Amino acid sequence: MDERHERGSFRRHLATVGFVAAGALILSTSTAVAEPSADEVRDKIEKLEEEHADLAEKYNQAKQDHDAAKEKLDDLKQDKQDTQDKIEGMSDDIRGMANAAYTNADFGSPAYLLGSGGPEAALEQAADLGYLSENQQRDLIDYNEQQEKLDKLTSEASDTEDEAKEKLDEAEEAKDKAEKKIEKQEDILSDLTADEAAAATPGQSTGGASYTGSASGSAGAALDFVYAQIGDSYSMGATGPDVWDCSSLMQAAWQQGGVSLPRTTYSQVNAGSSVSWDQMQPGDLIFFYDGPSHVGMYVGNGKMVHASNPSKPVAEVSLSGYYQNNFHSAVRP
Repeated sequence: MDERHERGSFRRHLATVGFVAAGALILSTSTAVAEPSADEVRDKIEKLEEEHADLAEKYNQAKQDHDAAKEKLDDLKQDKQDTQDKIEGMSDDIRGMANAAYTNADFGSPAYLLGSGGPEAALEQAADLGYLSENQQRDLIDYNEQQEKLDKLTSEASDTEDEAKEKLDEAEEAKDKAEKKIEKQEDILSDLTADEAAAATPGQSTGGASYTGSASGSAGAALDFVYAQIGDSYSMGATGPDVWDCSSLMQAAWQQGGVSLPRTTYSQVNAGSSVSWDQMQPGDLIFFYDGPSHVGMYVGNGKMVHASNPSKPVAEVSLSGYYQNNFHSAVRP
């Protein structure tokens, strides 16, 4: 073998070795990138938590709007039926007046000369020309008003029915999206060890507990209630007695203190006096994220009790770190 051939063979061998080594390096690098750090996992879980909270309150608001539209629709239907019944009760008298106006027409009168298209037209012409008594005039006006009311109620009921359906569709869409966020979160957690999962989620206490602080009165009653629910399940839109979402738990807790709160976080945030982070007292409502879309109850010592999502029960959690970073506002009912 000549020297030139040996050099070519050696170069080809080096190129092959280099290609294999480079491939191994690329595989090694891609494998390392594919494994997220603990901080990256925690960030993903926290982002999903926030997105779920936003969708959950959108669901609650849409569901509340649907229920209000449905209640309005029921009232409109009842009003419509009452109006129809009233019209039917008046119909015999109106028909009698119309027939009398038509059959007893004075052929030399202006009403006749104007030409009647039938009993109803004759009645209207008689009314216009003042041939009806005061009582007959009043009955005819009332009848026409009821007919107009019936037409308006029919149109309004149809619009309200469409609105109710639209809100229900919005609620179902938000619910489906929120459930997908939780599925993603659970998929991430299922790939972690118990220690890794604990490190990736905000610290919490989910065992049975009772309030032992000094708050009394309405706030004390609310705190007693919320502690009694620790360990209960979460479900979007649930209102108790053993399953809650974040805002229904706060609503039920403060109801024990004699305070009526609205249903959603969007309204609860305006249901009291605003307080700063440093001035919070046990019993205050504490809100998170934009919207705000999540709420818990401050219980003192830098902690709160809340219902967050289906993967976690009602729990007492520390407010340091994650929750403090996502603080929106606090309210004293």
